[in-house]
Amino acid sequence: MKGVLLVNLGSPESPTPKDVKPYLDEFLMDKYVIDVPYLLRALLVRGIILRKRPEESAHAYAKIWWDEGSPLVVLSERMQEKVQPLVNVPVALAMRYGSMTIEKGLQELHDKGVTEVLLFPLYPQYAMASTLTILVKAEEIRKKKFPQMTFTDVPAFYNKPDYIKNLADSIQKHLVGFDYDHLLFSYHGIPERHIRKTDVTKSHCKIDGSCCNTPSPAHDFCYRHQCYETTRQVVKLLGLPEDKYSLTFQSRLAGDKWLEPYTDVEIDKMPGKGIKNLAVVTPAFVSDCLETLEEIAMRAKEDFEKNGGGNFLAIPCLNDDDEWCQTVGNWINDWAK
Repeated sequence: MKGVLLVNLGSPESPTPKDVKPYLDEFLMDKYVIDVPYLLRALLVRGIILRKRPEESAHAYAKIWWDEGSPLVVLSERMQEKVQPLVNVPVALAMRYGSMTIEKGLQELHDKGVTEVLLFPLYPQYAMASTLTILVKAEEIRKKKFPQMTFTDVPAFYNKPDYIKNLADSIQKHLVGFDYDHLLFSYHGIPERHIRKTDVTKSHCKIDGSCCNTPSPAHDFCYRHQCYETTRQVVKLLGLPEDKYSLTFQSRLAGDKWLEPYTDVEIDKMPGKGIKNLAVVTPAFVSDCLETLEEIAMRAKEDFEKNGGGNFLAIPCLNDDDEWCQTVGNWINDWAK
């Protein structure tokens, strides 16, 4: 019997330092997120970051928390509930970090008699800190707990025509009535070394002005290329002129060289360049979360206005949009045939 496991990032149990701290510990101690030797990682995370970050993050989570709980979890659950009636196989939901574990999701499917699982990381672009860590963790659990199961994973869908159409339609819908000067595509940032580590050719990815535009097998696992390609295809579908949009990367950590240009730096400059009405879309996420609701819709908006900007529109993620849920259902049905 076949079944599907949708997997998103995860969330603390509540917006309090007590619950945020173990969540951040699990997240940041993941060797695919902070990819340094264990002892150094433990020193950085447990000796430095977790001394202040839980309280700061808890404050940020508190600003976006809903009565029903974490927005990311609630929106993922709504999506799952809409997708389930569209398919003829069980659909479970799990998170890479936090209490909604991948093991619980696989157990739910196992209890329904599922032996063939479609692993569906809810990330359009491939990255070792998102997609890869889900696949590795799921395989570890399968070997230990569910050896009779087999996995098929959904590849990065950054360039699939129906996803691109869903994203373009969503952007267009939310721009109605908003006279924008500029549309910013803000993607989650990653360290540059992650790009080189996932380069299957070991030589293509130079993170220069040309490698992302030069055909290569490396592109199947290159986050940077996939972000640019998502943007290129959406822009083409929307018919945007070159001076009307740009691409940046957000949420960097200090100490490493991360993908540039940086979202916060670029947004601060925009009012001085005559951009008074700014719309921002965050296509690295399919569900709104801390990085979209607090970092962009609140902090970036405040910075934009403080630097002389006028109107700021944070375009929601696809979330449980009907067209997007239908697309996911179609992909599942194609696999389940």
